[in-house]
Parts: sequence; C-alpha cells; structure tokens
Amino acid sequence: MSAELSILDLFLQASLLVKIVMLILLGMSVISWAMIVKRSQVLSQAASKAERFEDRFWSGIDLSHLFQEVQSRKDNLSGTEQIFYAGFKEFARLHRNNGKAPESVMEGAGRAMRVSLSREVEEMETNLPFLATVGSISPYIGLFGTVWGIMHAFIALGAVKQATLAMVAPGIAEALVATAMGLFAAIPAVMFYNRLTNKVAKLEHNYATFMEEFSSILHRQAFAANQE
Repeated sequence: MSAELSILDLFLQASLLVKIVMLILLGMSVISWAMIVKRSQVLSQAASKAERFEDRFWSGIDLSHLFQEVQSRKDNLSGTEQIFYAGFKEFARLHRNNGKAPESVMEGAGRAMRVSLSREVEEMETNLPFLATVGSISPYIGLFGTVWGIMHAFIALGAVKQATLAMVAPGIAEALVATAMGLFAAIPAVMFYNRLTNKVAKLEHNYATFMEEFSSILHRQAFAANQE
C-alpha cells in the first residue's frame, strides 16, 4: 500500500457515515480499555483483601474483637469483610433479642450475609455488561460501515466511463478499515469479558465458601448458648 493510503488518509477520504462509524468504534474501544484496566485493578485488589482478611479470620482471633476492628472502618468494607460484618452484626442483634430461638437467629444472620454477598457480586460485575455489548455489536457496526462504504464507492464508480482498479481500490480500502476497527474493538472486549467474568465467579465462590464456614461457626455458638 502506498503512502497516500495510510490509515489517517483513508479515514479522511471516507464518506461522512463511514467516518461516524469509525469514530463510534474508536470511542467504544477507548472506553472498553479504560473499563478493562479499572475492573482488573478492582478485582485484583478484592482478591488480595479477601486473602488478607481470611488469614486474619482463621488466625484464632476472637470474633467479637475482630468485629470491633472491622466496625471501626465500616464505611470502607468490601468482600469477605463486608459479609462478615453484616452477618456478625445481625447475629449479635438477634442473639440479644431472641437468644432462645437459635434457628431464627441463624436465619436472620444468613439472610444478611446473602444480601451482602449479592451486593458484592453486583459491584464486581460493574461495567462487564458493557464489554459484552461491545464484543457483540462492534463487528456488526464495522460491517455496516464497510457495506455502506463499498456501496458508496461503486455508486461513484458508475459515474465514470472507464473503471480501473486504481479508482475503486481506495474506496474499498476506506470501507474495510471500518471492519478492521470493529474487530479491533470487539476482540479485546470479548477476551477480557471472559477473563474478568471468570475472576468474578472465582471471587463469588470464595465469598460463598467463607459465608458457609462462618455460618457453621455462628451455628455452633448459637446452639451452644441456647443449651447453657
């Protein structure tokens, strides 16, 4: 390809609609990469925080003391810390008011932890639907630009008496850039959507496992106190 047919030149020579398509795809790609970087950082930090908290939880510390530590920064909790805080807070409240009915105490604590788990998963999944949308529709948006550009090139070609490859090649090249940009936006979005979704699923499994283990500890405490 000659120097006259650089990507920038192809963009400048394209029809208005094809230019709009290219700009839309470029914007979607930029936003996708920003979300990919942000979500990757958030999920990595969530995994590290969960590991640190579980190490603290299983270190043998008294749960009441651990609750006081967590409560002192309750506005900045997330992940397993938030699940622990919600569950222990509800457990302590119900145990004080209804200690003779351990089943009700455990039901309330379990419900509080499930709500907290759902909110944490919802927070982790922020922006992932956008990546899925970009991965799904970007190739079609690019294909639309390509079809329109090729149609525009052939319509212009029909106005001349002698058509040559040199005359039609730039117009077709302009149109094909739209398809290339659609794939450029879609492929990373799909790849990282799958990767980030797997990370969310793994963290959700870890949170659910912690919740079950914590529920077992609270269950023993609830029924032991009831037997005294």
